[in-house]
Amino acid sequence: MKQSIAEIKNRLINVQDENDPYLKQLSADERKGVQSLISAWHKRRALEKKEHDKFKEMTYFEEKYHNQGYELIAGVDEVGRGPLAGPVVAAAVILPADFYLPGIDDSKKLNEQKRLSFFHTIMEQAEAVSIGVIEVEEIDMINIYEASKKAMITAVATLKTQPDFLLIDAVKLDVPYPYEAIIKGDGRSISIAAASIVAKVTRDNMMKALDEKHPGYGFASNMGYGTKEHLQGIESHGVLHIHRKSFAPIKEYLAKSR
Repeated sequence: MKQSIAEIKNRLINVQDENDPYLKQLSADERKGVQSLISAWHKRRALEKKEHDKFKEMTYFEEKYHNQGYELIAGVDEVGRGPLAGPVVAAAVILPADFYLPGIDDSKKLNEQKRLSFFHTIMEQAEAVSIGVIEVEEIDMINIYEASKKAMITAVATLKTQPDFLLIDAVKLDVPYPYEAIIKGDGRSISIAAASIVAKVTRDNMMKALDEKHPGYGFASNMGYGTKEHLQGIESHGVLHIHRKSFAPIKEYLAKSR
């Protein structure tokens, strides 16, 4: 008696090898439902291999410095340079040497559901995680580039476990540790990717909280970026204390409304 489609689907979950006799047996089953399950299995395996290969590629810098004797390597990244409102947020993350999370990538390339899932895994498994936040008033005083660097330095300085090497996304920092600044590092290093995810989820939660306090600007969806909804909110409700007065659209609105 042939197995039902549901039974086959459940059994395929545990098949890992494309040379598995069961998979070869199913190939002879001409039912469309079975052939669809086989096709889905191959697609899933291809995706898993792609994610595994990408993960291994993204451990290059960690392995490079582990081989040089560094044990506690912190990835550092920030989010929130571009928005018109809200803070800039940085994270520093030290991952264990055996950390494995296929699919990890630059936080901007992940959907919200995957980001949240990865965020919880990182928070549970990391050796240490720290956040640096620079608020709008300071951004306006020292400029966004300097504020981003200060957020990163703050995140590193407040790590409960002291790192012995840093992998930083793109920028050079004045820190008492050896480091490498990696262009587009959030897509090339698992430690920097982890930091980008932690920083992004943390800042998104802050903006969602600000949306509850200040409805009408769409902060929960635009995260403070200059979307049409956000700009219409400024026209309708005015500039808030959490808006960056040094950024052109806000500065222009304030000049116009004087």
